[in-house]
Amino acid sequence: MSTETEIRQIVSRYTRAADQRDGEALAQLYEADAVVEVHYHRGPDGTELLGKLSGGAQIAAAMSTAMAPHPPLGWSHHTTYDHLVSVDGDEASIDTQFITFDVVGLRKPEGGWPAGTFGAQGTIKPIESGYYRFSFRRTDGVWRISHQDVIHDIPYVY
Repeated sequence: MSTETEIRQIVSRYTRAADQRDGEALAQLYEADAVVEVHYHRGPDGTELLGKLSGGAQIAAAMSTAMAPHPPLGWSHHTTYDHLVSVDGDEASIDTQFITFDVVGLRKPEGGWPAGTFGAQGTIKPIESGYYRFSFRRTDGVWRISHQDVIHDIPYVY
């Protein structure tokens, strides 16, 4: 497997752990002393640092407790696209755009769906967008996240 593919797979595991609110799975992707910085991009005014997480335990706790739990029949989908990967020996980075969707299904009525009903039943709406900028380090043949910037396009309360 190529290094670029390995890096992209870590980002995919990151988004799935975020969707599942699985702090332990997420923490395994990071080095023990990793740092996550959360920013709001203020356009021409630059960025505003909203918060900083240091170390696997703090990152795991934030994912497990700082994000709202999913509602009944609800889920989130963190999506990434336009990956720009750079590799230099045992250091690598990826700059990728993201959109997070909030997905909430409708409960099937007791008597079944009304006649003529078809297709997906519920709502899907985008709730976040921005950039993930990850830095990675390979130690003993394993790539892990050493630093991450999350840069939100819209105001974000942290």
